[in-house]
Amino acid sequence: MGLTDKVGQDLIAAMKAGDSQRLAVVRLLRTRLKEVQVEKRGELTDDECYKIIMSEVTRRKEAIELFEKGGRADLAGRELKEIEVLETYLPPKLSEEEVKALVGEAINEVGAKGPNDLGKVMKIVMPKVTGRAEGSLVSKIVRELLAEAKD
Repeated sequence: MGLTDKVGQDLIAAMKAGDSQRLAVVRLLRTRLKEVQVEKRGELTDDECYKIIMSEVTRRKEAIELFEKGGRADLAGRELKEIEVLETYLPPKLSEEEVKALVGEAINEVGAKGPNDLGKVMKIVMPKVTGRAEGSLVSKIVRELLAEAKD
């Protein structure tokens, strides 16, 4: 069963359970997946679904920052609960050490020598960590390891 099918089943389960908060998040996610599927004119792979879910999580994290700056802890809390629901569809997160190991492998694979090779390394690493690590974390680790390689 694909991820889009699981989202559809969870939508029905949330309706039956009367879980209005989960229902709203799953309904929004299903709509977003359908929009991308129509644009693509074909079925979505799980990796494509993970990218969409990660972008939705990122949007909510940005909203939380804005709500906290604006003193709206209630709205920030709601966004946090939405993130929790969305993260149930993502594979288990990689630890920082696991990401460092993947980045180290990619650096060796492309023969990266310094910060100028950031794009080459990111191109190799990002498909391997889709849905399991945030791009900002990966980028930070790549920059750190490339700076060390330069020295």
